[in-house]
Amino acid sequence: MQTKEFKAESKRLLDMMINSIYTHKEIFLREIISNASDAIDKLYFKSLTDTSVGLNKDDFAINIALDSENKTITVSDNGIGMTEDELENNLGTIARSGSLAFKNDNELGEDVDIIGQFGVGFYSTFMVAKEVQVLTKAYGSDKAYLWKSNGVDGYTVEEAEKTDGAGTTITMYLKDDTEDEKYSRFCDQYQVQSLVKKYSDYIRFPIKMEVEHTNYTENSDKPEITKEIETLNSMTPIWKKNKNELTDDDYNNFYIEKFMDYEPPITHIHSKNEGIATYDALLYIPARAPFDYYSKDYEKGLQLYSSGVLIMEKCADLLPDWFSFVKGVVDSEDLSLNISRELLQQDRQVKIIAKNLEKSIKNELTKMLKNDREKYEKFYEVFGLQFKFGIYQSYGSANDTLKDLLMFKSSFNNGENVTLKEYVSRMKEEQKYIFYACGETKERIEQLPQMEKLRDKGYEVLYFTQDVDEFAIKVMINYDGKVFRSISDADLDLDTEEEKEEAKKLDEENKDMFTFMQEAISDKVKSVRLSKKLKSHPVCLSSDGGPITIEMEKVLNSMPQNDGSNRVKAEKALEINPNHAIFEKLKNLYTTDKDTLKDYTKLLYDQALLIEGLSIDDPVEFANLICELMSK
Repeated sequence: MQTKEFKAESKRLLDMMINSIYTHKEIFLREIISNASDAIDKLYFKSLTDTSVGLNKDDFAINIALDSENKTITVSDNGIGMTEDELENNLGTIARSGSLAFKNDNELGEDVDIIGQFGVGFYSTFMVAKEVQVLTKAYGSDKAYLWKSNGVDGYTVEEAEKTDGAGTTITMYLKDDTEDEKYSRFCDQYQVQSLVKKYSDYIRFPIKMEVEHTNYTENSDKPEITKEIETLNSMTPIWKKNKNELTDDDYNNFYIEKFMDYEPPITHIHSKNEGIATYDALLYIPARAPFDYYSKDYEKGLQLYSSGVLIMEKCADLLPDWFSFVKGVVDSEDLSLNISRELLQQDRQVKIIAKNLEKSIKNELTKMLKNDREKYEKFYEVFGLQFKFGIYQSYGSANDTLKDLLMFKSSFNNGENVTLKEYVSRMKEEQKYIFYACGETKERIEQLPQMEKLRDKGYEVLYFTQDVDEFAIKVMINYDGKVFRSISDADLDLDTEEEKEEAKKLDEENKDMFTFMQEAISDKVKSVRLSKKLKSHPVCLSSDGGPITIEMEKVLNSMPQNDGSNRVKAEKALEINPNHAIFEKLKNLYTTDKDTLKDYTKLLYDQALLIEGLSIDDPVEFANLICELMSK
């Protein structure tokens, strides 16, 4: 018996395979079970055309044996086994795949699924084992061989005895426990059961293990220990079943168990796709948001399987941020996995699957909105904010996906939720814009001075009560050609041509007074002018151009990271109602008492700030001015 060197470039390469590619040591069990499944697949495939195999699908199994005393874990299969040359090629050469060669040599079609493709998974055993032994006997051979290695100095191969037929038995001698890692945990039956359930639950052949049960009886002081062989995996995933085989209870029970929720989901999406990308998907829309959903700690993603083997616990690339609330599983045989099944290449297949899933989610939500409004509004109350963030953060690229899913409260029907499509369908013939107003609550918005004239004209106004609302709408610009316009914008274009001419004339006549008033508060507003949108109120603020609106100023300056040194400021205009008594008072003061006019201007500006929900720059000055004017 001679020790042979690994047929790879260096010991350093093997060390990289063992210590760098895999991020979790527990992955080794998934890899070994997957390899065992490959070996059974090969013999099962042969049995379909070779009756001398003498086995049918029910005869195949993967067995796990634990020996806590000797600290070994053994995985055996009754698959096709390996010859001496195959041992040399498959285990002596790093990154060679026996499964891929088998598939190519037998000219198997794409519909024949062999899990292993890269041959590196076996070496993950050295993350937990100080020595690995592989006893194998190829189908149709009289000889068995034993391969041994400690993963450092090389390996040995020698003839051995194997009396139970073809197949492979891998025995891993676990490393000694350290302060940082307890390797002996992999001899614990509950740990192994949990790992099989997590990673290999849907391997299509039974994974069996002798399980010890402790039973307590009333008439005995000592517990009774019983042992029995149990199948650890369920083998058939729910998403592989036909929809007509499943009930809502089946879907809901799977969701609650798989994703550890105590409440059934709002709905599920079960899809099978064939063509450019072949995959099965089972997606769920939860009824409630996780406690950390709107925080930076939340991690989106779907569970990703390849042929029933869990590859990634949360594959973020399969979901756009605006649908990050979706939970579920995707199983595909087409994914391009690199040398470790744990790492996923960013290839065309992933992008195609992600795009298809996005369409499926949108279609399901659109159907819910149309057919079950109450359910959709319940969903939107929980997750609708994410759609607005999606439009804003995608710089509008998500507009087509999300625009018809948005909802806002409005002045129509006592503040009920409306979609943009519903708003546009009710627009008056002469109405040019989709009007919106920003405020903390519906009640505050309805008290805004600018609302009066819009109400008189019968124009519906959307209520923006969430900080992100206006940011998202500014990115959208329009909905189906209808431009959004804030009621705080400079010109709402509500007047007739005659009214516009009259306002223009009046503005020109009082030009000097407005210039004087603007100079009194020059550091606060860009201009003072007549208002075309006020009815009974004396004054209001309007945004006077620029990228930052009054509402945006409020939101940005209230953010926790804004310490006051970098406060933003919207360009504002102070608008005066020419039909209010205060206008005549201002004209009189401009002629008789310009100093008092300055005080009035400051007071009107502060009043307008309060109406908009903004803080007054100098509350003490404001209070003193009121007292002075009251005492005159």
